[in-house]
Amino acid sequence: MDSTENETILAYVETFFTQSGSHGLDHILRVTRLCEEIGRAEGADMQILIPAALFHDVARPLEKKTGIPHEEEGARIAEEYLRKNSFDSERIPAIVHAIRTHRYSTGPKPETPEAKILSDADKLDAMGAVGIARTFMQAGEHGEGIESANDHIHEKLLKLKDLMYTDKAAEIAKQRHALLKQFTDALEDETTNAAIIARGNKE
Repeated sequence: MDSTENETILAYVETFFTQSGSHGLDHILRVTRLCEEIGRAEGADMQILIPAALFHDVARPLEKKTGIPHEEEGARIAEEYLRKNSFDSERIPAIVHAIRTHRYSTGPKPETPEAKILSDADKLDAMGAVGIARTFMQAGEHGEGIESANDHIHEKLLKLKDLMYTDKAAEIAKQRHALLKQFTDALEDETTNAAIIARGNKE
């Protein structure tokens, strides 16, 4: 698949996103870039990996409306689009599998190298500085605040480092995990001190 075909896919995927958010088009672009980096290091088939990355969250904006898990609907949308547009039919099943299995918390596990890389890249974008920013964006989207975001970091994000499938992703995850840990330690220190001061003012 050449760059023109990737640009065509991206243009189609972009039509599903009418507004930004914690799972917006920028997330897809970052995951795709990570897939390129990890895929080169791991010797992946880029003609499978990059289309899968571009399509992986295409159904996110539809999930609340339809109730269909975005990985399932996204796989269906991708397969329909690729078949209608005469993409390599031999690679389509692998693209669909990667999309269907990228969500680490639900569904079947990734079995191919490309599916594992996509899953890793998606997890990596939930870590580090971007992961912190996205966590607080998501909390705001749900009408929640700092405490909820901090809980999410502890309950999910700090566990991601040990869930990588590929060596290259594990290398990146180690760096991003360190930043997450540094941030949560600082946040705990600052919020604890604020609580102590507030209690002292009431006494």
